[in-house]
Amino acid sequence: MCAENEVEILLVEDNSNDAELALRALKKNNIANNIVVLGDGEQALDFIYGRGEFADRDVNAHPRLILLDLKLPKIDGLEVLKVIKSDMDTKAIPVVMLTSSKEECDIVESYRLGVNSYIVKPVDFDNFVESINKIGFYWLLMNEFKRC
Repeated sequence: MCAENEVEILLVEDNSNDAELALRALKKNNIANNIVVLGDGEQALDFIYGRGEFADRDVNAHPRLILLDLKLPKIDGLEVLKVIKSDMDTKAIPVVMLTSSKEECDIVESYRLGVNSYIVKPVDFDNFVESINKIGFYWLLMNEFKRC
């Protein structure tokens, strides 16, 4: 399993309603115990690299999964993805783009930058919850991921 203080999911989402729904879906189905929610791309990079308010965090304790919104304040999701996937220390962290954008250019650019999966948020509540459940189940329970 995971260490008690290990972050299983880093959820980067500026819409508080979507963040709350995702948290409820994950916790309801016991998919993740330790979830950190951040509201912008700058906070996400600060968390991952132990800067600013997260300066005391162990930067070697990477999240097992990052759920990343595309349209974020300060630093957008594509730039966050670019930084994560261009760094040898963080590029193996699975990143799932979870966004409302169906724009072909966003999808193509996300995959070009190394996203592991691109999922468009369903508008319907039940479908959104089901999508979150499937994401968590696959990336945290089915997918084999080991730290070396």
